[in-house]
Formats: sequence, C-alpha cells, structure tokens
Amino acid sequence: MPQLSVVVPCFNEEESLPRLVEVLRAELADLGTTWEVILVDDGSRDRTLEMLREISAGDPRFRYLSLSRNFGKESAMLAGLSWADGDRVAILDADLQHPPHLLAEMMPKLDEGYHQVIARRTRTDDPVVRTALSRLYYKLINRMIEIELEDGVGDFRVLSRPAVDALLTLGETNRFSKGLFAWIGFPTAIIDYENVSREAGATKWSMRALFNYGIDGVVSFNYRPLRISLWIGILVTVVAFGYALTVLVQAAVGGVDSPGYVTLICAITGFGGLQMILLGVIGEYLGRIYAETKRRPLFLLRESSAGPAATPVTLPIGQVSRLPRDLLHAPAGAERKDHA
Repeated sequence: MPQLSVVVPCFNEEESLPRLVEVLRAELADLGTTWEVILVDDGSRDRTLEMLREISAGDPRFRYLSLSRNFGKESAMLAGLSWADGDRVAILDADLQHPPHLLAEMMPKLDEGYHQVIARRTRTDDPVVRTALSRLYYKLINRMIEIELEDGVGDFRVLSRPAVDALLTLGETNRFSKGLFAWIGFPTAIIDYENVSREAGATKWSMRALFNYGIDGVVSFNYRPLRISLWIGILVTVVAFGYALTVLVQAAVGGVDSPGYVTLICAITGFGGLQMILLGVIGEYLGRIYAETKRRPLFLLRESSAGPAATPVTLPIGQVSRLPRDLLHAPAGAERKDHA
C-alpha cells in the first residue's frame, strides 16, 4: 500500500499532463516513500482521458478515474479522495500552479503531529483590485460563518488518513471544500509560497464562476443571511411605520397635500427590489434543501485504471469512510463484490 496518494483533478488538461507527469515522477521519487497518483478526469472534452489511459498503462503508479460527465472540481476531488488508499493524501492542481516540490516541505509537518498541512499562496503579483476584493470577501465571510477561512488558502494541501476519513464521512450534496477542510478541524500547519503561473492551457475560473463560488461559501456554512433578512424586514417595517405616522400628523395639522408621486414610485420600486433580494436569499437555501433531499450520488464513474469489473458506478460518501482495500486495489478484470 502506498504511503502517499496524490489526487489531481483534471479538466481539459491535455497540454499540462506531460509536464505534470514528468515533474511528479521527479519530485515524488525524491521523497523516499512509496506513492501513487490518482488522476481524475472530470468529463474532459479534449484528449485528457486518452492520455490518462496511456500514462497509467506506462506506469501503474499513475492510476486514473474518469467521471461520466463534468461534475465540477469539488466532485472530482472527492472521487480522488475516495479512491486514494495512502496513509497520507495530497491534493494539487494539474496546471502546476501548485508546485509539487513543496511536498518535500509539507510532508515532514505531518510527523510533527499536524493532520493538515496547507500551502498558502501569496498575492504578490495579483491585480490590486482583485486582491482588495478577495481580502474584503474573506473579512466579511469570516464574520458570518462559524469557522475561519484563510485568505490565499485553496485545495493544495496534504492530509493525514484520519483527516481524509473525516472528510469522507460528510455526505452533503452542496460541498464547499474550503469550508469543509476548516470544519473538520485537526491540527493544521500553513506554508506560504509565491504565485506560480500556469504551465499550459487557460484558467477554468471566470469572474462569474468565482462569484458563484463566493456565494456558495456564504450560504453553505451558516444561516446568517436569513437572520439578516429578518432584521432588514423589521427595519423596513419600522421605517415605513414611522413615515406613515409622519404623513398622518402632517395631514392632520396642515391638511391633505397631493404631491408625493415621486416618493411613492421610489418607495414601490425600492421595496420591490428589496423583496426580490430577500426572496433570492430564501431561494438559495430552499434550493440546497431540495438538492439534499434527492440524495443523488455526487459523481458517477465511467471507467478507471482498475478495469470495468473493479470500477463501481459510484463511491459511497457519508456511509463508510472509504472502499475496502480489496476493491480499491483489485487488478483489472477481477470480480467485484458489492459493499454496503
């Protein structure tokens, strides 16, 4: 059994894969430990899956999973964690913006009693506006949620087996990994590193995707937006009551005055917009409840390096911590047993 498993989600990474494999072979060989790499194809539309087959055939230490479609990075990462059997599990991106050479610095920290060792990138070369917005976001979200998220911290980390098993017991459908990593706790160490540019290809993160990811972070880990909505409703009611009282007093003292059309229109449109925002907040929570009640698998597997007979349709999350070793490492063509 490998002492270290490296999980790498891949989506349209045909340009990055050759260099990734070359660097991982060199860096992991220097660690002096047994290792495996779990490459997870997240429904790529280029030659990524074909290349993963070739890589795995040439070196069995590079195993792969292929999801039936694009389920997103969260699901791909979870599939890799479920399939990994190492005593320690590292997660990094395929574009080499997470430098594998840092593993040599991160691994010894686990021997010091830490269960999570996180690589946190600095924002030295980031645009000023993006850096300011990011820091503002983290300040706001840390005031709202019960756990603390570190600015600059992503998925690049090394986890102990107890930490991985803890993550795999969380069976929720709406997953925000940054929050889940922080939620499970365990002693954590942080190592800073300078920004690294992509080796090849283009980023998969648009501003819209980042915005939606930010909303997930706020909604997934607290109900404070609902409480804020309640207080806004109370405040608006008090203001409206005060305004109505003022109008009644003015009418009683000075008579009825006809002007007020602009005020009326502004009030109607303003309160209408506010109601839509509050309904949107409630809708976000209802949508998540709806998704959770369906209890659909978080991903489906199309194929793996273990072969068709040893590749389950999906992997159990939230029921058992991981698949039994006999299934995880069954040779291609081996007969598969059903596990509850």
